[in-house]
Amino acid sequence: MTAHLDSKKLASLSSGMSWPGDDRRQGARHIWFLNAAFDRIAFDTALKRVADRPADHPFAFVVTPNVDHLVRLQRESVLAHLYAQAWLTVCDSRVLELIADLSGEALDVTTGADLTAAVFEQVIEPDEPIVIIGGNDAVIAGLKARYGLKDVRWHQPPMHLRHKPDAIAECAAFVADNPARFTFLCVGSPQQELVAEACLERGDCTGVGLCVGASLDFLSGQARRAPKWVQSLRLEWLFRLAEQPRRMWKRYLVDGSRIAFLWWCWRRDRKRVQAFEQRLLERL
Repeated sequence: MTAHLDSKKLASLSSGMSWPGDDRRQGARHIWFLNAAFDRIAFDTALKRVADRPADHPFAFVVTPNVDHLVRLQRESVLAHLYAQAWLTVCDSRVLELIADLSGEALDVTTGADLTAAVFEQVIEPDEPIVIIGGNDAVIAGLKARYGLKDVRWHQPPMHLRHKPDAIAECAAFVADNPARFTFLCVGSPQQELVAEACLERGDCTGVGLCVGASLDFLSGQARRAPKWVQSLRLEWLFRLAEQPRRMWKRYLVDGSRIAFLWWCWRRDRKRVQAFEQRLLERL
């Protein structure tokens, strides 16, 4: 285990990635927290980067990890592989922000729902094409009505997409055949990241893909998002649990609770890294 951590530490120093205990972390591009790399980037900067990327540039995608994703990251190697290919990785969870703060780390929060809302409200022109993978008739109708969109190109893949490589390929083909500045991948994780990877592998997709889960449900009025005061208290997860208990109870009450053990392991590993650093310094 120690050798594995040592190699990560050396790699992070050479790439400019932040590790706990690295005194240069305030100037680093990334922060390594709970075994995931997050871009050290505020909301406004993240939005500007997404908005400013030219529509004809090669496809790149944004991921928004939350507590559920980081827990699954420990047992699903496919997620780590997919996240490694992301152009931008931003934190989707104020709970993670709190845990980072308790650990002495500054983790910027850019939720997928907030980023998506800002793109629709501040960036997208009503006449420009947008691509949506996922959703349903009500979501598409709600978005068109709310934002006056005139060119929504929608593909609805089948259920259980993760286990249907041909259907994933069809999603990527749809993105390639419908060039747009923004593609919204809303089929859940890791399905949406698998579609994003397929778009990269094709080589002929363009624009920015945003892996943003249920964000379009909120914007279209098909689901209620927690009020701002609930979000500020870091209780949005509790609001969603109350709204959809059958769907969300296992994610939040069973799987989500494992973040405590993950945090304990991370703190243990941080101490090992710091001890390794100290030994290196003593040898100099």
